[in-house]
Amino acid sequence: MKEVKLKDGKKVKLKKLSLDECNVLLDSKQDNIVDGKLKMMHTTLTKYLRIGIDGDSSDEAIKKMSYDDRVEIFKAIEGNMLLGEEKPSS
Repeated sequence: MKEVKLKDGKKVKLKKLSLDECNVLLDSKQDNIVDGKLKMMHTTLTKYLRIGIDGDSSDEAIKKMSYDDRVEIFKAIEGNMLLGEEKPSS
């Protein structure tokens, strides 16, 4: 689907997520918002990475990533989910 180019030049491929996978991720994020702030941020990030990366999303692979890289991948996954792929109806 899409690749995210990280600051160090590495590329991470993202999966084309099913509607069910998108809903699971969006619901998990919504469930972790309290007083307008994201709670359980690390749990949410890890869940997005495990479901959204097309490739190695093992503990070892995720632990090797910087926090900034994790956030960059999270943003890309969320952006892909919210954009949609269908043409708007006219």
